[in-house]
Amino acid sequence: MEGFKIDTWKIIQEGLNKNNKVSESIFSIGNGHMGVRGNFEEFYSGESLQGSYLGGIYYPDKTKVGWWKNGYPEYFAKVLNAVNWIGIDLYINNDKLDLHKVKVSQLNRVLNMQTGIYSKELTIENDSGQKLELRSERFCSLANKELGCIKYSIKSVNFVGTIKVKPYLDFDIKNADSNYDEKFWQLTDQGFNENYFHNSAKTKKTNFLVDAGCVVETSFEGQNIETTPIEKKGLIGYEYQFTLTKNQSF
Repeated sequence: MEGFKIDTWKIIQEGLNKNNKVSESIFSIGNGHMGVRGNFEEFYSGESLQGSYLGGIYYPDKTKVGWWKNGYPEYFAKVLNAVNWIGIDLYINNDKLDLHKVKVSQLNRVLNMQTGIYSKELTIENDSGQKLELRSERFCSLANKELGCIKYSIKSVNFVGTIKVKPYLDFDIKNADSNYDEKFWQLTDQGFNENYFHNSAKTKKTNFLVDAGCVVETSFEGQNIETTPIEKKGLIGYEYQFTLTKNQSF
């Protein structure tokens, strides 16, 4: 397959695959209780199928096939797309980063089948030739079946400017295969506590309740970080704003 390399334990991709949905499937991770597709943490406006799943949660989606089709059930039990917990939006000098449109000079994705860790390294470049290196690692824990972790870093190669980083939880989601474009979740609560933010929702009809919480720790070479809560219906998180100079990392 285009861009993939052979390795004993690792699935390795160099460069962007023209069919990004295939790459997202290949780089999926899970622990038997929850799983997530290999979506980018950053915003990506190209071909993508966002997916985060929890075992045992389903919804009886009404089929579009009518009574005249013998043997078709009235409902299909859909495995639902659950809260998006990997999202991290970036703003570079107040412009939202879109990995589909920005110049990506280098991209490597690796799924280590021995450790269960998915990692990504890429270098982006703006029209002025300024470069940033973005790196991420994530896994679904086997020790704690409800725990997912992400390590994310931004390093300036020669960039000087303002950066905003927005990690979030998003429950305003839908299934791409819903028969009537129906959303299956109803938001029940969201808010901020001392050191974390959370939101929760329940499924329509089946009343499965899911509560998601996120703790964020930051490190930035002793520099000041302006922190602002962000919240809208279904989405909650923090915005971290700072000035990045050459060779600095957040």
